[in-house]
Amino acid sequence: MPADLEFIRELGKQLRVDSIRSSTAAGSGHPTSSMSAADILAVLLANHLHYDWKNPEEPNNDHLIFSKGHASPLVYAVFKAAGAITDAEMLTFRKFGSRLQGHPTPVLPWVDVATGSLGQGLPVAVGVALAGKYLDKLPYHVWALCGDSELAEGSIWEGLDKASYYKLSNFSAIFDVNRLGQRGETEYGWQLETYRARVEAFGCRPVVIDGHDLAEIDRALAEAREATGKPTVIIAKTIKGSGFGEIADKDGWHGKPLPPEMAERAIKELGGERSLKVKTIKPEHGEPVGTGGDGHVKLPVYEKGKPVATRKAYGDALLALGARKGVVGLDGEVSNSTHADEFGKAYPDRFFEMYIAEQQLVASAVGLQVRGYIPFVSTFAAFFSRAYDFIRMAAISQANLRLSGSHAGTEIGADGPSQMALEDLASMRAIEGSTVLYPSDATTTAQLVAQMADRSGIVYMRTTRGAYPVLYDAKERFKIGGSKVLRRSASDQVALIGAGVTLYECLKAADTLAKAKIKARVVDLYSLKPLDVATLREAARVTGGRLVVVEDHYPQGGIGAAVMEALSMEPKPPRVAHLAVKGLPTSGKPEELLNAAGITAPHIVRAAKGLLKKK
Repeated sequence: MPADLEFIRELGKQLRVDSIRSSTAAGSGHPTSSMSAADILAVLLANHLHYDWKNPEEPNNDHLIFSKGHASPLVYAVFKAAGAITDAEMLTFRKFGSRLQGHPTPVLPWVDVATGSLGQGLPVAVGVALAGKYLDKLPYHVWALCGDSELAEGSIWEGLDKASYYKLSNFSAIFDVNRLGQRGETEYGWQLETYRARVEAFGCRPVVIDGHDLAEIDRALAEAREATGKPTVIIAKTIKGSGFGEIADKDGWHGKPLPPEMAERAIKELGGERSLKVKTIKPEHGEPVGTGGDGHVKLPVYEKGKPVATRKAYGDALLALGARKGVVGLDGEVSNSTHADEFGKAYPDRFFEMYIAEQQLVASAVGLQVRGYIPFVSTFAAFFSRAYDFIRMAAISQANLRLSGSHAGTEIGADGPSQMALEDLASMRAIEGSTVLYPSDATTTAQLVAQMADRSGIVYMRTTRGAYPVLYDAKERFKIGGSKVLRRSASDQVALIGAGVTLYECLKAADTLAKAKIKARVVDLYSLKPLDVATLREAARVTGGRLVVVEDHYPQGGIGAAVMEALSMEPKPPRVAHLAVKGLPTSGKPEELLNAAGITAPHIVRAAKGLLKKK
């Protein structure tokens, strides 16, 4: 039975009071941003959110994502009203060791993803809604609360575009248009018709309301839940700091807690503290249809010596993983190059094309993994930089993503530097808890792709455009955190370390050095994070500390950095000759560009001999 409006009005006041109390106790936070949306959340919580707070893993629970994550005092006030946390815990907001961090994170079981970098919650919510409509096939609804400042972010509109394209009527965004941002008025202030026109232009259904009129809010939320065919966007005019006259609609209060004396006056004006409890609508139990019943995964086998591009092997292995019903593929309109199209053709119901919208590409994957799916995301390696903040935030969410970046380095050739990922290894290694893989041949690639499926955290694989000979037969085994030594002897004088395309150059260089009676060890460093430190340490010991590291990447943060970081604290640190791309490349043939970068066999030979001349 719906709650009466008087109860909801009191609940809205409680949410404001508790937002003030927690932020004042913390000495920091965003109470005014919380107060503007308090009435909307009160109505949603009391009458429209279907959620079993004692069972946050219930598959049919609605999802509520605060895209405006700085309104975390309101999040925690909602959790208290729902009985999920106590008043005492709410007052630990932002204190060291508390679960209630400055912006929400999934350390709390009722929080799907970390938010706080604006423009991300809505796109992730779209990913959750994709899972609900096309994979789970459950009637839960996905709600995303957005602030009006973040509506300047392109990712918001990427999200609405894809929500419209996929007809996600199970998704509703709520725009909390309170007019004031961090340093003054937002881009469009209270120009609600501008927002209406934009929402319509992106194919969604706008509903403009007074965000403090409880009856209007109630009708809008009911319409959103019952909508068919299109996503709904509720555009609510609200007042920042609503409920306390001294600061309501006053600039200069963004991100500032109320001092204790002012907080006392605000709480008095709002009618004092309350301990209202809300009994939200408990959903019927539902079982998702998109997982379970896995078939047998048979990885592809490649003939040793036959040229196969690692991007092709990625596609082949992903196709094989399609036997696992939880595996989902996503691509950014380059699937015929990344070879993710093979999975898409075989499993069209589990493949989502995000077109040239890399932020939404990654955000959709984050949303899909919220629902327990295993998303593999592919695009050109350079274009993941467009979505880097989403990847960074995914790590804070402790999300499990598998990213495959193809067409990396100068090896891609004539397309030129705009298409050459030369920073990707550094950026992906810097992600907390990440795994970074750079296989050199098809056999290695296929085995590592299979392991990516069950790997926690952000897993990134760099693949190569060109086809190179298969180095290993199908019996060879590769583990994440390992490496392979292709040439070795007890009397090696220098170690050549490469990955991807440069490994082949290291092998050529080793052949040339052998003719000069110089024994060279060759290490395939296919796992950059975690790194096989034991093999590197042994290579340094045998060769007297002479290492040549070669990479098709800028010098900073890539293979060389990984090796030197790992061995820097050794009792006798090795001498490292580091060959990398040390200037801005141009267009040209792959062999011309690799040679111009100084990362081909002749340069490796010269570097090795240079180390041998030094005492």
